[in-house]
Amino acid sequence: MASDPFNHPNSSSSSFMLVGVPSLEAFPTCLGILFCSGYIIALVGNGVVLLVIGLDNSLRDPIHCFLGMLAIIDVVMVTSIVPKMLSVLWLKSTEIGYMACFVQMFFVHSTTSEESGVLLAMAVDRYVAICHPLRYQAILNRQTIAQIGLAIVVRALLFMVPLTGMVTNLPYCRSRVVPHSYCEHMAVAKLACADPRPSGLYSVAGSSLIVGMDMAFIAVSYGMILKTVLGKKSCLKAFSTCGCHICVMLLYYVPGIVSIYTQQFSSGISMHAQVLLADLYLTLPTMLNPIVYSMRTKQIRQAVLKMLFSRKVHA
Repeated sequence: MASDPFNHPNSSSSSFMLVGVPSLEAFPTCLGILFCSGYIIALVGNGVVLLVIGLDNSLRDPIHCFLGMLAIIDVVMVTSIVPKMLSVLWLKSTEIGYMACFVQMFFVHSTTSEESGVLLAMAVDRYVAICHPLRYQAILNRQTIAQIGLAIVVRALLFMVPLTGMVTNLPYCRSRVVPHSYCEHMAVAKLACADPRPSGLYSVAGSSLIVGMDMAFIAVSYGMILKTVLGKKSCLKAFSTCGCHICVMLLYYVPGIVSIYTQQFSSGISMHAQVLLADLYLTLPTMLNPIVYSMRTKQIRQAVLKMLFSRKVHA
């Protein structure tokens, strides 16, 4: 009897099958329209942010660099999952290659770590700008920004390279069907015919450490900002800005950490709810980030209007 190529973890001929959203397969059109609309909004919003930052030489402050980083990460994150998800929902193209699955897994989970790092960097930027305005340029100079960006990427790699190695080295000899809309780590690891718990525990511990530390520092930064502006004329504006930022962060962090824990530990949450939750924390913030962080920034709003107005004039 010929050996099954799927038994070998490094077989290039093997593949996985993505379900989409379990138990909601009867609604592919509605789900597809929902995610396609979100994808287009995310691409347009983040694309506009990157375009104006790239074209307008006045947008070179540290916060603009961080907003550019955030936009790039959002585009990579949402592009990693939505196109394939739409092919599953609309074209019934459920198959994804072995290596393609793990590449998708790497990009999805590394960008979530990078996104968290950039959100922390932006919170620190706002803290320095409001609490130490005279030292802002000195503290957050180009070298510091480059080091922060490098640290964000290196941290994501240090987290994901071992995790990817652990999952790819598992032998897959059971069902190839992934009960998810993308190659989520635990959804794939549970298909292995070896114990997936070491990689699962590593993922939960690493994610909890990254999210816990970032949320703690973000909370401290915003707390010190509010303490500084309390009783001043800028207090109301600061409350409004911080409130919007915190709401979007909660939409990212809360579904994300709940998704990680429900995937790892048995819970009463249905499978389709778990998958939708995982999809939510990857797609919704990518739509909202350009509006909440970038378009609420006066300089970027003016740059967008300037770009649109100059195009109309030249037309």
